[in-house]
Amino acid sequence: MSIALLAAAAVIIICVLINRISNKIGVPVLIAFIGLGMLFGSDGILKIPFENYDFAEQICTIALIFIMFYGGFGTRWSEAKPVAAKSIVMSTVGVAATAGLTGLFCHFILKFPLWESMLTGSVISSTDAASVFSILRSKKLGLKENTASLLEMESGSNDPCSYMLTAIILSIMGGKISGGAIVYLIFAQFAYGLIFGFVIAIGAKLVLQHFKFSTEGFDAAFVLAVAVLAYALPSAIGGNGYLSTYIVGIILGNSDIKNKKSMVHFFDGLTGLMQMLIFFLLGLLSFPSALPKVFPTALAISLFLMLIARPIVTFGILTPMKCSIRQSLLVSWSGLRGAASIVFAIMATVTAENLKNDIFHIVFCIVLISISLQGTLIPFMAKVFGMVDNNSNVLKTFNDYVEELDVQFIKLTVQGEHPWKDKRIRELSIPWDLLFVLIIRGDQSIIPNGKTKIKDGDIVVVSAPEYHGTGDIQFTEYKISSGNKWIGQKISDFAKVSSNLVILIKRGQEVVIPRGPTDIEENDVLVLHVPEKIDITKIKKD
Repeated sequence: MSIALLAAAAVIIICVLINRISNKIGVPVLIAFIGLGMLFGSDGILKIPFENYDFAEQICTIALIFIMFYGGFGTRWSEAKPVAAKSIVMSTVGVAATAGLTGLFCHFILKFPLWESMLTGSVISSTDAASVFSILRSKKLGLKENTASLLEMESGSNDPCSYMLTAIILSIMGGKISGGAIVYLIFAQFAYGLIFGFVIAIGAKLVLQHFKFSTEGFDAAFVLAVAVLAYALPSAIGGNGYLSTYIVGIILGNSDIKNKKSMVHFFDGLTGLMQMLIFFLLGLLSFPSALPKVFPTALAISLFLMLIARPIVTFGILTPMKCSIRQSLLVSWSGLRGAASIVFAIMATVTAENLKNDIFHIVFCIVLISISLQGTLIPFMAKVFGMVDNNSNVLKTFNDYVEELDVQFIKLTVQGEHPWKDKRIRELSIPWDLLFVLIIRGDQSIIPNGKTKIKDGDIVVVSAPEYHGTGDIQFTEYKISSGNKWIGQKISDFAKVSSNLVILIKRGQEVVIPRGPTDIEENDVLVLHVPEKIDITKIKKD
């Protein structure tokens, strides 16, 4: 057990470090995760035997639940709404058309058996949301014509259709389904997925808005459980769990709930961990020695997808919807294959019998080619097609975006001989760029105006423009330990022998804004503004 935990910890740490390195050198991190899995695998350096496809399918299915949920939870509906119709058509009709075209190519050109061809097309018909999100975020790639939102919503919502097609083809190949059953399966997948998605989302929204969690962070745990519930309930009665999960994600992500930004960050990290898991398992399951045999087939399918199937589908859908040629070109190029294709390929390998082709390793190569070639070149292609918008902020399309205000709030306590005491705000001589925004008087909060009189004991909150420095302000802390020579001295004494400004004193749980007569006490922590790196202990008293 300890060895397994050590290995798991080592893999996660290495993946995190690889992520940082890959961002610097521009290599897609998912390729590194796959490579790490291959190094650990049967054909790798560590020779870990792992061929349990059933176990891998269960783990990857769980991982895909959170990836699907985050696809909805991280999408800002106000930005996606103008392109929602285009995205939905692309994620349904587009997926079916891509699966059909790819299946026909595999059957007539590569000579796959008919239903095996359609299975291959279905497995790789969806695009990868996490990869698209990662590229847009890391490159801060603002795109014209609301293309970023279109790509995010399409890639986040098209996995359910790909899953449904894969399930139908597998049932046909197993001889377990009739024409009427196929119609019912399609109805059940969409109907139950939609109904459960909306009902669970509304229920969870009410809980998050009206129930007070006693422990901080339990709201995120609750949402995590809701994501699992959204998959499990419809799946138990033949519905599309992935569709339900996505709907719950997009509704909760765009609802007025507490701590939403922190929850988006939580699920962002969790999704990253799930991607590590899926791609590491893909590498672990694979046999590098088997790749040369399937590489020509995988390359042919990849090129057909990139250069023929995806462009035909994209232009066929977006042109009638009045999208520009350059937008359609970029959307065509941005159809990355990823985690969902891997999960569905494992599902096909486990379920289908007597396959003539090694679908798992074919999909392995297709994903590798897609991420390394298409993913790497998306920023370049955006420039080539003239789709980069330097004036837009792509982060606005995500739910953790908060518009930054160039202002800071300052709290002041009016007491004793404070010059503001018993004066109206309009009587004060204050800078033009200082604004009184709130006065706290006991249990009362007052929105002030010029006539408001400031009284003894008031806590005044003012706003002022934020200072954007370039590192010229440096702070250091100096602890006044027992026996320190400054104990009992005043701040004015300290100021006489030092060019450093004491900006505050941390005294236990209290923060003291110092004045000249303020006494320095034992265990105080002086926070100093130091223009240069100096040794505080060498400052001498007169």
